[in-house]
Parts: sequence; C-alpha cells; structure tokens
Amino acid sequence: MSLQGWVPDIGPYLTLEEVIEHAFDYRGNVTVVRRDGTELVGYLFNRDTQAPEPSVQLFDEAGNGPIRVRYAEIASVRFTGKDTAEGNSWRAWMERKEREKAQHAPAPDA
Repeated sequence: MSLQGWVPDIGPYLTLEEVIEHAFDYRGNVTVVRRDGTELVGYLFNRDTQAPEPSVQLFDEAGNGPIRVRYAEIASVRFTGKDTAEGNSWRAWMERKEREKAQHAPAPDA
C-alpha cells in the first residue's frame, strides 16, 4: 500500500508526529502546509524529535536546502509526490536480496 495521495486528518486519532514519521519513510515528495497557510513541496529526509524545538529538514522541488521547518510551524503534511517505490513488491525486493546474499556467500567446504 502506498501513501501517495494521502491527505491525513491530524486530530485526536492521528498526531502530527505520527504523520511526520510516515513522511520521513515516504519515498516521494510531500507538501508541508504551514500554519500561516504557505506550502513547501519537497523531499523530507530528516526529523529531530529530541531537539528543544523539534523540526524537519527537506529539499524543495528545485533541490534547494536543506530547509528546516519547526514542528510548531506545521499544520499538516500531504503526500503529494509520486511514490518512487509504488508497484515494487516486498517479495521481489526480498528475492533479490536473497540472490545477492547467496552470490556473496562463502563456498561450502568440500
């Protein structure tokens, strides 16, 4: 299942922090909607939940950045970009990893 196109409803059942965790794992661009109504589209690649002012970092669509946005500034995050891994199955990935592992395994003793 892909998060592509998801517009989360942040509220009592889904926190901003949970949405940011999903955005961090997402393999496409997201749109960060700030509380002032401005939007920033880009690839979210980092978040710091332990900082005195938790924040995310992203590169915008043009590749500029990193741009830091504090959690306190974020109203919502939408999953607007194409999920680059959509359609790639977990099974295919696992099979490829197993083949690579077998190719690099030491030969059994004769």
